[in-house]
Amino acid sequence: MTAWRDEREIQAGQPRQLAVLGMLATRANRVVSRGELVDAVWGEEPPATAEGGIYTYVAGLRRALEPDRPRRAPDRPRR
Repeated sequence: MTAWRDEREIQAGQPRQLAVLGMLATRANRVVSRGELVDAVWGEEPPATAEGGIYTYVAGLRRALEPDRPRRAPDRPRR
C-alpha cells in the first residue's frame, strides 16, 4: 500500500497500520467498526490488546496523513 499527500509519497506506517488504512480505503465514506478493523488486522485470534492497537494505528495514520492537524486535547482520562 502506498499513501500520497500533495503529490508526494508518504510513509504511512508499519504493516498493521497499513492494513487499517487499506480497510478504511476499501470502505470509503462508510462506517467501519472496531471489530471489523480488528478482524482485518489480526484475523480470528486477536490479542487482548487489539482494540487499543486500533486506536494507536488510527492516530498514527492521522499524524502521517494530516501532519498539520492540531492534536486533540483529551476530554477525559482514559481507563
